[in-house]
Amino acid sequence: MVYIVTMREVDLRRIDLNLLVALEALLDEKNVTRAASRLGMSQPAASRALGRLRALFSDALLVDGPGGYILSARAEEVRPALRGILAGVRGMVEANAFDPDTATGRIRLLMPDLQAAVLAPHLLARLGREAPSLDLDIVAPGTDAVEALEQGSADAMVALVDEAPAGIRRRGLYDEKLVTLMRAEHPALARKLTLERFLALEHIVVSVTGVGPAPVDEVLARIGRTRRVKLRVPNFFAAVEIAARSDLIMTLPSSLARAAANMKRFVSLPPPLDLGSFTMSLVWHARQQDAPRHIWLRRAIVTAAADMSSAIDVGN
Repeated sequence: MVYIVTMREVDLRRIDLNLLVALEALLDEKNVTRAASRLGMSQPAASRALGRLRALFSDALLVDGPGGYILSARAEEVRPALRGILAGVRGMVEANAFDPDTATGRIRLLMPDLQAAVLAPHLLARLGREAPSLDLDIVAPGTDAVEALEQGSADAMVALVDEAPAGIRRRGLYDEKLVTLMRAEHPALARKLTLERFLALEHIVVSVTGVGPAPVDEVLARIGRTRRVKLRVPNFFAAVEIAARSDLIMTLPSSLARAAANMKRFVSLPPPLDLGSFTMSLVWHARQQDAPRHIWLRRAIVTAAADMSSAIDVGN
């Protein structure tokens, strides 16, 4: 048995895939000239291919019959398997077409609550127009986000990513800056928001993990100052409801602050210190780079981000 397997492996190494393509044409056409034309080769080249195939199969494959060639018994036997093999190879090497209009299933995105609140409505609108049968799961990214992208349990991630590890691709989606938000009747609005007044107020921080310094606190630490973080909450909507009913203030991305300010319950102000700006990125694994479904998904997310930015500009 070992001897037989070894002989098969050796025979497979001798097979030129192009010979099988030629065999398909020859068996279909039963004519060397027509097969040559179909294959885009000369008639002598097709004849040589037939000779090599006869040697490989130890069979004539095409034999003389009334009015031309007919298939040998061996050719009739291998023809169905040949079609299946070549169809499988073509399907393996050709990109699978993706039609969003008929696509079904779920897309799983890793995205912080703050970004999901402003980007997801535009992405859902895009899906509704282009891929009405696709559903969307948005999950807050955890410490295993890169692993989820590697294993395919998440399709992509929208997050603040300074450096992408090996195998991870990214592109910028939109730029953000931080602004300060407080309720419309907040007593601090009676005077200019200076750094001293900012630090004297009590603050809400939106933090998925509940640990670690917020960007504002990192900037304050560099100038030797601190603020009192009275409350940490895991999501934006809890923060909004609490801030609307208290004198706690928030410093958060401008796109989200504008959305909250549009509720007419809040006022958005520039913070009294330079917090800089940052870029939100779309992140995915390199294994998805050329997959038609993923190419479409990335374009949809990029377009949704552009729609979001346009809507913010119009609102201003």
